[in-house]
This record gives sequence, C-alpha cells and structure tokens, in this order.
Amino acid sequence: MKEFECIAAERYNLAEGPVWSPRHQALYWVDIRKPAVHRYVFATREVQGWPMPDLVGSLAVCDTGGLLVAVRGGLSFFDPASGTFEMVANPEADLPDHRFNDGKCDRAGRFWVGSMHNTLRGEFSGFLYRLDRKRGCVRMADGIAIPNSLAWSRDDRTMYFANTYRRTIFAYDFDIESGGIDDRRVFAPAAGRPGAPDGSTVDADNFLWNAVYGGGRLDRYAPDGRLDCEVRLPMSQPTSCAFGGPSLETLYVTSATQHMSEEDLAHQPFAGAIIALDVGVRGLPEPYFARSAKG
Repeated sequence: MKEFECIAAERYNLAEGPVWSPRHQALYWVDIRKPAVHRYVFATREVQGWPMPDLVGSLAVCDTGGLLVAVRGGLSFFDPASGTFEMVANPEADLPDHRFNDGKCDRAGRFWVGSMHNTLRGEFSGFLYRLDRKRGCVRMADGIAIPNSLAWSRDDRTMYFANTYRRTIFAYDFDIESGGIDDRRVFAPAAGRPGAPDGSTVDADNFLWNAVYGGGRLDRYAPDGRLDCEVRLPMSQPTSCAFGGPSLETLYVTSATQHMSEEDLAHQPFAGAIIALDVGVRGLPEPYFARSAKG
C-alpha cells in the first residue's frame, strides 16, 4: 500500500464527485446521503462545508464563479458565499424516486450527469444527461442502473462511463464540437475481480484511474483497456478520484461508510475519509462549467 495523507478525517457516509479547482486551489466533493458540499483548501488545510436541500450527487465549478450542483429536484447554480440557489434544469420532475449521481464537465464546458433510482433496486431506469447554456439539458442515454466513471481521454475522442450495477466500464466515441456520443463498447469488464467500478479520472499519460467500490483499490487502465496496475487503499469502499494540487501531482480519493458494520468500521479507521496519494503521474486540468455560454 502506498503512503497517503488523510486530508479530511470525517467519516462521510457517501463522499463522491471530487473536483479540483485551480482558481481556488481547493478540492470540492459532495456527501450524497448526508447532503452537503465540502471544500478542502490546499494552502490552509481547512475543510469547509455547505448543507444541501436534498440528496446531492455531484458538482462542477463554474467559469463565472460559484458551483453547479446536481441535487435531487434539479440542477442548480449554488453560491457558497451567499448560500443561494438558482434552478437551471429539472429533467426528472416526473421521476420523484430518482436522484442524480456521478457528474463531470467535458472540455467544452458541458456538464454530464447520470440519474438513477434512489433505492438501488437494480432498476435500469436511469438516464445520462448533457447540460450546456446554449442547448439546455438533453437526454443522451437510458437504461442505466448506477451511473459512474464519467471521464474523457486526453484527445477528447473517447468518453468513459460505467454502469456500476453491471460492473463494467464502457467507452464511447466522443465529438468535442457537438457533444455527441456513439459506438458504445466495453472498455474494462470486471472479469471476476472483487468490487465494482465507481468514479474515474484520466491522467496526463492518457491512462484511466478508477476507484473500485468494495474492492479497496484503484485500477489504472491503458487507453486500450489493458489493466496497467492497481493501488491498494486503506478503505474498502473508495468512491472516486481526482488529480489536484498546484501541479496536479496529487491523486485525491473519496470514500464511503454506508452499509458498513461497526466491526468493519473498527478495522478501517480511514473508511469515509478523503485521502491524498502520490502515484507518480500528473493529472489533467479539470474543466469549468461554461456558465458564460461560451461552450
């Protein structure tokens, strides 16, 4: 197991969606089921938090300031300074049993987010949406149980997306100009290994890093889907990962305590924590959401 630093020791129930903001030199993430947005400031090591009105699946930092948050009940702009919300879109107003899950921006500044049935009953009723200020919110895919692992290749020609319930990471052909996706194919099947794919990020070498929920590790995949290496973690339920730090040299990992027994928690003191690792490679800058409608 690699050496690591615990940057947030609170035992989050379901920490997810880490995003590094170069502007703030800070890491943002959400706690889905204890609904809040959190921020770790690199210079001061301070952790801050803002409660959300309902379950929150993911977020993006906006190019004009503030955040875009995917809260059950709609996608909204959130201003941490004032605590105010501004509704942007509510594509699932007719699906009260749904919530949003993983979400991330492509390099054109569009926000992609998946939805799912809130009770995790394995229902393939979720959707994948794309939001931008010019075209609004568009449904891009359906038949999803647990959406995760949104990420893009370094050349913007491939989009990655996992249906965690199927324990498989898929790849799509991606058109950065139009935001279109096509030719879905299996990128990395579980192949009998423990755990299921959760959140992902792509490094500067164009390799995909995936947090394996229930597997206690990170898997690094080559662009052709070959498993390059794995990194063992001090928690069994890592949920996602993101590169950050002044030079994007640190890999931050979020994790969860949900469904863990008291015995499990006693044996995993870092379960639910946010940790930082040096994995020997740098990341790519995380795009902002183009609120200014330039995307």
